[in-house]
Amino acid sequence: MNDSTARGRISVHPRGFGFFVVEGPTPISAFITPPDLNPFLDGDVVNARLSSDGSGRFVATELALVSRPRAEVFGSVALRGGKRYLRIDRSVANTDWPLDTTNELAEGTHVVAEVSGDRLVVARLVPEGADLGVERCIARHGLRAVFADTLDRAAEEAAARPIPMERRRDLRSVPTVTIDAASTRDIDDALSAYPADASGALRVLVSIADVDVFVPERSALDREARLRGTSVYLAGRVLPMLPEAISSRAASLVEGEDRPALTAELRIDPEGRITSVDVYESLVRSRARLTYDAVDTFLAEGHAEGVPHAVESTLRWLRTAVARLGAVRAARGGVNLAREEARIELDARTGEPTAVEAHRETPAHRLVERLMVAANEAVADWLVARGLPGIYRVHDEPSPERVRTLAQLAHNFGIEAGFGPRLSARSLAAFEAQIAGARFEPAIRTVLGQALGPARYTPDPGAHFGLGAPLYLHFTSPIRRYADLVVHRILKRYLEGHRDYEDIRAGLAVLAADCDRSSQNAGKAEAERHRMLVARLYAGRLGEEVSGNIVALKPFGLLVQIAGTGAMGSIAMEVLPGGPFRTDLAAQALIGAGVRYAVGDRITATVAAVHEELGRIDLVPAG
Repeated sequence: MNDSTARGRISVHPRGFGFFVVEGPTPISAFITPPDLNPFLDGDVVNARLSSDGSGRFVATELALVSRPRAEVFGSVALRGGKRYLRIDRSVANTDWPLDTTNELAEGTHVVAEVSGDRLVVARLVPEGADLGVERCIARHGLRAVFADTLDRAAEEAAARPIPMERRRDLRSVPTVTIDAASTRDIDDALSAYPADASGALRVLVSIADVDVFVPERSALDREARLRGTSVYLAGRVLPMLPEAISSRAASLVEGEDRPALTAELRIDPEGRITSVDVYESLVRSRARLTYDAVDTFLAEGHAEGVPHAVESTLRWLRTAVARLGAVRAARGGVNLAREEARIELDARTGEPTAVEAHRETPAHRLVERLMVAANEAVADWLVARGLPGIYRVHDEPSPERVRTLAQLAHNFGIEAGFGPRLSARSLAAFEAQIAGARFEPAIRTVLGQALGPARYTPDPGAHFGLGAPLYLHFTSPIRRYADLVVHRILKRYLEGHRDYEDIRAGLAVLAADCDRSSQNAGKAEAERHRMLVARLYAGRLGEEVSGNIVALKPFGLLVQIAGTGAMGSIAMEVLPGGPFRTDLAAQALIGAGVRYAVGDRITATVAAVHEELGRIDLVPAG
């Protein structure tokens, strides 16, 4: 038995035990027994003694707290021996903690408590009738749910200030549209296009809300925005990065209102090449607030009730631009890495889930996505060409090991990828062409995203492998992402004539890491909220038979994506016939006595149980 000491983070398992996780080139996960876990919360940074039996299994003991980043916890009041305790969310703590309160809170009252060392103090009561799943998700992931009154007042004051017109080009006479979901209130981007000139080249204007006008750098609003890092979209509730006075009103590119913007003007020749890029401050006025559904109808039929005649020509030229860009993008390779998740429909009156279906990209979504990607690439090129700093979005080429794994996964789905030792953007695009329209497309897209891994923010310019882009960053959503706001400020500083960026360069690495953590945390919270709602929906479907594809092997068993919905269910290893099993990583399969369960396999199962708090649907093999 070998012993050593290390520093890592606590990960709490809902079943009462935990893990000590050491990140690094060779990650270590060590088991923590329930008694040793009692004084700690999920995410705590601790020192621990690691013991190994030589087979790769570790146990962590002698845990000592180093820091506790978690500020709040969610739970319900429990009474024992005349004292009040908080039954904390079991994904955060494995035991109840004493609760300091001067109120005579009834047992079962749901509260959010502030963590002060090893004490809990009631911060606020959860209102009666509130969606407990949302409140649990907010506290579990340490999200900032409300703005202080001082920040709301600061936002109102900022929204009332006049728009500075120096250096702004007046684009209010140019037919400009926004295209979003019908429910969207924080509208970041607007589009316009000039008809093709005599050479066949056309100009597309991608105008993005100039948030910096309302959120001065180093102001209280700016500090709060950086702490949040991104807006978080929990089904049924939005946690905006900026107060509503700015995010939904003053900065939002609402129809018929003058708004300050940063415009990237792209000249696109008949071959689909972007031959020039101009970036400037502008003043825009949206002529029409279009929805994806209305634009889809227009693109299919040439007219739509929700598309005014005055902007029909704009949409037609935008479609031309996207067709040209799409041809070039198809030639260079890459895939659409938008997250494939279940889309939840909520009852408008009750907020309860009524249906779930797999996410499908439509022509209108594709039009907006292609133009936003083009603008983001163009601005990245613009910055690098001038030697300017930035926060770039880099997606690394997968390692040879990941390429082999993806090829095996494709084989399991019935696709022969033949990637070779190195995956190129074009071979990735060819792979995508093979899966397009297949019954298992949503499932294999989920597997593809897992195999390729996430992109990251970095101050170092680099390629985005998934998009096949030599350079890429985020410029088009400053209302919702802090990284975009930073890019806007760098651009504006250059346009104002400044050339000294040393002060900005010095802090970009830390800033990029902060943006990365915020983005990852928001993604986890949004995915968890979706899983919770899907579990709530399936609570009424116990005993129903479903079919789907295995998309991952887990220590507990199998993860299955239910066909037609995008929803995930799990099958525990102990209910699979043919055990005991061994895991064959090369084949991405569980191998038992005369039976094999591989990622990609189709499987039929029955809904056995749901656990809404964990966002889990338990399945058992049919029959």
